[in-house]
Amino acid sequence: MYQLIACDLDETLIGEDKQVSKENKLAIHQAQQKGVKFVIATGRGYRTVQDTLVELGLADLPAEYVISFNGGVITENKNNQVLEFNGITFEQGEQLFNFGLNYDVCMHIYTEDDVYIYNFHEEEKAYLNGRINNCIELIEPSIEFLRDIPLVKVLYQNLDKHYLEQIHADITPIVQDAFDISYSSNRYIEFNHQGVNKGSALLRLADRLGIPHNQTIAIGDNTNDLTMIKAAELGVSVQNGTPDVKKAANYIASETFREHAVAAVINKFVLK
Repeated sequence: MYQLIACDLDETLIGEDKQVSKENKLAIHQAQQKGVKFVIATGRGYRTVQDTLVELGLADLPAEYVISFNGGVITENKNNQVLEFNGITFEQGEQLFNFGLNYDVCMHIYTEDDVYIYNFHEEEKAYLNGRINNCIELIEPSIEFLRDIPLVKVLYQNLDKHYLEQIHADITPIVQDAFDISYSSNRYIEFNHQGVNKGSALLRLADRLGIPHNQTIAIGDNTNDLTMIKAAELGVSVQNGTPDVKKAANYIASETFREHAVAAVINKFVLK
């Protein structure tokens, strides 16, 4: 029997209205009644998913968890206690920021508490509204003021995936193997410390809870979910998943995130 479900948030669990559907909530609740842990695994910071935790009845509870920042942080929901923090150095963050200044991208620099955003255009503000509310706009092209504040990750935003892929090709010879690089929401290329990703965080959390790896499920849609889809015993792509995610998945749901794919997966593999 599966004991741990790690589930991506945007374009997987929640819809455009940023809410969890009643179908998804019911299936998650029924899985919890069977003793299954349901863990949000997101690229966002854990402070930005509290409304979703409230919807799921998981907010501020002991022995319930969130994987955030693409695996950079693992928290217990009670008092948002940080169990693991795996960030990047200031020098790495500054290198990424300065590199991004040469490209047409909106840049996010994540600390544990806030997101500092440079070139914060209106379309990105509209997209983040209701998703991430702890945004601070940067005007000056420098992050020197963050030197003594722990950084978690950096991302670049552009709606042209091919443009982001070109940035990936350009930066790879410079940073070599310093970062775990992934894509999300069909608009971001993300940079975490090497070895920090949703997959490794899922397995570490399972170990912490004494749950065998072969009793884990991971559900996602984009390339920042690839590592956990490959790490879990059952890796699931929702129907709107990217081609590489579908290729890696053990199971491809017939439903998109708009059609309550998470509920369908839980009904099929957990509730039977």
